Amino acid sequence: MSVQLSEDFRTEALFVSDVQCSQQPTPELIRDAVESASARLGERGCAALVAQEFGEHPDTAVGRMRWARMAIQAAYR
Repeated sequence: MSVQLSEDFRTEALFVSDVQCSQQPTPELIRDAVESASARLGERGCAALVAQEFGEHPDTAVGRMRWARMAIQAAYR
């Protein structure tokens, strides 16, 4: 993807992807998931799904967001 994505957007894209922490995803898998989700949903679509998850499942969304943030920081060093 030629457009530089912000860390926040990458985190949201990973958050809404199908990749799970339990998979112990590689940095390559994380980057592929971010590219796929961002191309499929765009920035607004990712943000909307994140908001929906926090509204419906706040107890699990916080942990997933924490994991997504750490995974993005590791995958894009």
